[in-house]
Amino acid sequence: MSRPILVTGVAGFIGAAVAERLLARGERLIGLDNLNSYYNPALKRARLERLQVLAQTLQGEFSFQQLDLADGEAMATLFASERPARVIHLAAQAGVRHSIENPAVYIQSNLVGFGHILEGCRQQAVEHLVYASSSSVYGGNRQMPFSEQHAVNHPVSLYAATKKANELMAHTYSHLYGLPATGLRFFTVYGPWGRPDMAPMLFARAILAGEPIQVFNQGRMQRDFTYIDDIVEGVVRCLDKPATADPQFDPLQPDPATAAVPHRLFNIGNSQPIELLRFIEVLEQALGREAIRDLQPMQPGDVPATAADTSALEAWVGFRPTTAIEVGVERFSAWYRRHYGV
Repeated sequence: MSRPILVTGVAGFIGAAVAERLLARGERLIGLDNLNSYYNPALKRARLERLQVLAQTLQGEFSFQQLDLADGEAMATLFASERPARVIHLAAQAGVRHSIENPAVYIQSNLVGFGHILEGCRQQAVEHLVYASSSSVYGGNRQMPFSEQHAVNHPVSLYAATKKANELMAHTYSHLYGLPATGLRFFTVYGPWGRPDMAPMLFARAILAGEPIQVFNQGRMQRDFTYIDDIVEGVVRCLDKPATADPQFDPLQPDPATAAVPHRLFNIGNSQPIELLRFIEVLEQALGREAIRDLQPMQPGDVPATAADTSALEAWVGFRPTTAIEVGVERFSAWYRRHYGV
């Protein structure tokens, strides 16, 4: 039997969507998640139930293990027993604002936990590690659009700092042990089955309930909203093309985007940033109701704008996100009404 693909964070928004895509093409998957209570675990369990049903109707195989990344002994046992051929690491403690008040959780999950992933990959000679980074690594950078060639030395949240640390840790394992690793910087992902702590879900619930929505920075912040199907396409295409060393890498003029070792970094964003107020307008149209806006100042750890340069991703795997915000929000809104019976 072929070695499986390990998907961490499989009960999460992106993890479940990636797993569904891989099952559809007949892959054998091991899913890992700790089902923590950062947001309502009921949604995570619903995603898992959906994957179990899909695995019975599609060509793929799916098994689930509830484990904590920070449990080094359990993670070593998982890698040794399952011996995954490839790993898609999407598990992490998410949330920029949450990291300001709960830093220890991020250190354990995003740093200690990622160390266990890297060590498992090394011990089992994993063919390719694809891991989630974030657009938040660009931090205080104001040069738009964000390019992988930009330095990311000014994070403005601990969450962002842990994601930059992940990129450095993965590069080191690529250098020392030859581990092919690809880091993907996701830009504001939204869509069906999304995270309830993020703006689209928060806004949809409040708008349909006739309650106010908190709109930070007076709604003038810009985000590169990226539809979930585009994220999944980028993840899977990168998984299928293991990272290689850049033969053009010049150590006298090092490019942050590439390396002399098998480690790559790519943005995955829609490359069409819009103001939050515009996103709210599109959501209002899709839901057929107007929002009650509670305009708030910028929050600590937030950045005023994000915008992705995806030319490197397109050159590497021949793909860039293209789903228009109007299309994605309509699909999200239709799913929200169905799922929550609104």
